[in-house]
Amino acid sequence: MNAITIGIIDDHPLFREGVVRSLTELSGFSIVGEGASRDDARAIACEARPDVLLLDISMPGGGLAAIGEVLSTSPATRVLMLTASEDGDQLMSALQSGARGYILKGVGARSLGEAIRMVHGGARYVSPSMSAKILESTLGTPRESRTPLTSREREVIDLVSQGLSNKHIGLKLDLQEKTVKHHMTQIMAKLGVSNRTEAALTWRSLA
Repeated sequence: MNAITIGIIDDHPLFREGVVRSLTELSGFSIVGEGASRDDARAIACEARPDVLLLDISMPGGGLAAIGEVLSTSPATRVLMLTASEDGDQLMSALQSGARGYILKGVGARSLGEAIRMVHGGARYVSPSMSAKILESTLGTPRESRTPLTSREREVIDLVSQGLSNKHIGLKLDLQEKTVKHHMTQIMAKLGVSNRTEAALTWRSLA
């Protein structure tokens, strides 16, 4: 299987070197470009056309402004924001501009690798704490009004949060397993997460 090619744009050399070293130690990744600015992001997208480009927000030229330029230059590149910013507005701007994921600095190497693989595979990835923050800031106060989930979806995610499988949730709620799977697909989309674990963590954080 071919390695996932990665470009890294961050204006802090020590941090960038640490990310390069961490990803190099994991299997399945190949670093094809490094830079520190919006201009570097555009150049790497043009010359290396990486599978995934890691972009910081706070850098010369602005990371958010770089997203559209990267994607217009290399449409197949998946942009994953790797940033210290926990600002919900910046997260929404990044996703609306075409970024496929948003992960906070300080994450471990394995978690970063998993996020890269998910984004490369076509899924979205948002740090669970950020998913919760968006819901809290945009959708009311009580948990039921902070999420656009239906009453049935809330029943399903409550049971997922308790560790039940789709099969056992179906038995408990008198639903077909495929119906539970459908509900989970809708729940993950509404919560802005990519898997059951993130969905459960986000739901718990809103309790």
